[in-house]
Amino acid sequence: MKVPTIGESITEVTLSQWLKGDGEFVNIDEPICEFESDKATLEFPAEAAGKLIYVAAEGDDLEIGALVAKIDTSVKGAATPAPEKADSAATAPIAATEPAKTSHATGHPSPSAAKVMRENNLSSADVKGTGKEGRITKQDAVDASKKAPASKAAPVAAAATTIAHQAFSRNTRREKMSRMRRTIATRLVSAKNNTAMLTTFNEVDMTNIFALRKKYQEKFVAKNGIKLGFMSLFSKACATALMEMPAVNAQIDDKEIIYNDFVDISIAISTDTGLVVPPVKNVESLSFAEIEKAIKALAVKARDGSLTLEEMRGGTFAITNGGIFGSMMSTPILNEPQSAILGMHNIIQRPMVIDGEIVARPMMYLALSYDHRVIDGSTSVTFLVRVKNLLEDPMQLMMGL
Repeated sequence: MKVPTIGESITEVTLSQWLKGDGEFVNIDEPICEFESDKATLEFPAEAAGKLIYVAAEGDDLEIGALVAKIDTSVKGAATPAPEKADSAATAPIAATEPAKTSHATGHPSPSAAKVMRENNLSSADVKGTGKEGRITKQDAVDASKKAPASKAAPVAAAATTIAHQAFSRNTRREKMSRMRRTIATRLVSAKNNTAMLTTFNEVDMTNIFALRKKYQEKFVAKNGIKLGFMSLFSKACATALMEMPAVNAQIDDKEIIYNDFVDISIAISTDTGLVVPPVKNVESLSFAEIEKAIKALAVKARDGSLTLEEMRGGTFAITNGGIFGSMMSTPILNEPQSAILGMHNIIQRPMVIDGEIVARPMMYLALSYDHRVIDGSTSVTFLVRVKNLLEDPMQLMMGL
């Protein structure tokens, strides 16, 4: 079993987790391990049935074509008996039936589930896995944490207190950077060094957006089954402005500039393993409900580690929302080869002068980082002002004005 060709730009992967045990019987097409590439986590299925023999170890970096494991096909496993033939189960060897019941993945948490379990002091015995072959998913861990007695949280607090009061500690630890973290680091340095990046700022009064959502939220949910959030409104405002100012939606390719007649907006999603930016495609043609559903689907897959390479590919513009973590202002870094990225921030009640009177308004700072090689300063400012105006008068968005 060798590392298969995954994508044109991927030359190496990391073996992040074995799903079957060393020496365990595996069936053909049964996932035996997970690979972490710089874009997604992928399951690696068995190419034949037989006894699995480890060659690589968890955490190993493997080039495409490198040997991962061997399968001894001389070892045969009996077929799992059908439920209606209960009497045949008594004659079947125990070892042959066990692979169908349990595997190395049984009771093992995914990385995101493990984080939730650590935070709530839960062990594998406290959580029932509902994932493939009994693997513990993040949702399993979240559900178990809600049911856990209050006493479960006490040891965590006590442990935190103990660590905090270890006077004059000089302890350190080393952990290998994940492949995604290494890729993020490389891409960020590349964007910093290879683009003429500048950032322009503005602010938007969110009063009318708040009023719009308050007035129509219940009807919107009743019709579409999903809430009208800020992201669809911001995405639509950006898409409208991008179609009007194609330079902000363009990218450099050697000595040429590629102009796109569509808008694919990459949405920055924070996960346990790092930041991913899968694109929502053709935002200019989608309704608000379709944008919300697309963003939600990508977010769920990103946090479960099930995004495909195709879902990660592309994007002509990016949006990142540091406001959900409390950021008041930042200078977002470009997502190459894109030429611009919009940064959203925390909404804060601030005093504003309206018609000669000082009133409190929910205000958000906007930041647009852009590649000055493609986008002139006047274009970047005009773009951000257009986005601001669309958001402050959202009926323009609704009416396509």
